Amino acid sequence: MGNTIMLQKSGLSNKVKNRLPSSAKPLLTRSALALLFFSTSSLAADLPPLPEPVSNQLVLQTSVRGKSYLASFAGLGAAKTPAASHNKAWQLTEGNAMWQPVSAVPNQARRPGRLAATGLSMANNFYIFSGYSVAADGTETTLTDSYRFSPVTQTYTKLPDMPVAVDDSLAVSYQDRYIYLISGWHNDGNVNLVQVFDNFSQKWQQATPFPGTPVFGLAGAAIGNQLLVCDGVKLNYADGKRSFAMQSQCYLGNIDSKSALKISWQPIAHHGHPARYRQVATAVTLNNEPMIAFIGGTENPYNFDGIGYDGVPSEPSSAVYVFALQQKKWLQAEPTTAVMDLRNLVSINGEIYSVGGMVAGQNVTPQLIKHQIKLLPE
Repeated sequence: MGNTIMLQKSGLSNKVKNRLPSSAKPLLTRSALALLFFSTSSLAADLPPLPEPVSNQLVLQTSVRGKSYLASFAGLGAAKTPAASHNKAWQLTEGNAMWQPVSAVPNQARRPGRLAATGLSMANNFYIFSGYSVAADGTETTLTDSYRFSPVTQTYTKLPDMPVAVDDSLAVSYQDRYIYLISGWHNDGNVNLVQVFDNFSQKWQQATPFPGTPVFGLAGAAIGNQLLVCDGVKLNYADGKRSFAMQSQCYLGNIDSKSALKISWQPIAHHGHPARYRQVATAVTLNNEPMIAFIGGTENPYNFDGIGYDGVPSEPSSAVYVFALQQKKWLQAEPTTAVMDLRNLVSINGEIYSVGGMVAGQNVTPQLIKHQIKLLPE
């Protein structure tokens, strides 16, 4: 395939991390289709919570022929046990007052749940890539199947399997055609791959690998042909033991205008504050300038239950960090409501929301939380 996999091997056959001690407007660009405006106020007037608390799920939105759709796929229930992971899906359709159940996310391996799936909205559909399942004994397995979901017909179509299945990866899109899955975890370790799904040909290819430390639970966003990727969790393996730690890093990638598979990566200075795990990022316009804002997450990496690998309960962050692409510098912003264990953000009538996730005390919430991004004076 031209690019090599950088696996940090553990010598174990499965991912069993939990066995270690325990006012901004979204920027509408062709590559930021996962963040689309709902054009009417019917959903924003009184946003209903999810039918039940859920965390670590994909929340995606789109608008088809002027009608808006918001959906939640798979995730983790309030009990935060392996049995609480599920494949349930709900959709909130413009004109409906409540979320409605739709068919559960298929699971080719016949696993009971799907966590840390990666996905986005593109071409009027929702794309759901991989994720992992948790067995009763805590063993975790990266899932190989991925799907396209039509919010209009409410049907799933299986996609070709990616060359190397990854969970807790980062997805961004480009030219309404290409979906990039950056780094992530594959069964025994992190990979440095940038796997590209061409929605026209329905084929996978490999792009220029990610040059930073391979991680899972990273965050980032795209504006035009520029990708900003930050943080995540690295795997350390020494003396027969493995451990997990936050990785403070940020890389800016530029996609070549002549080849979607060529990315020019360069490291950029980190914002200087603690790195965060399972935060989310989104493209915004502030002061008439394109920027990328990072919201939520936690400074203490954890497994699916919100308890850190060090045994200390993880707490969500309220910090907001904003990178100005034109100025190539970080700007400080006012704090927001603290929330972690997110996969995506959505926008309703120009307001940014997280849906579900974990709030203080590792409590799984069904609520939609509004996040206002306001820059602080320099």
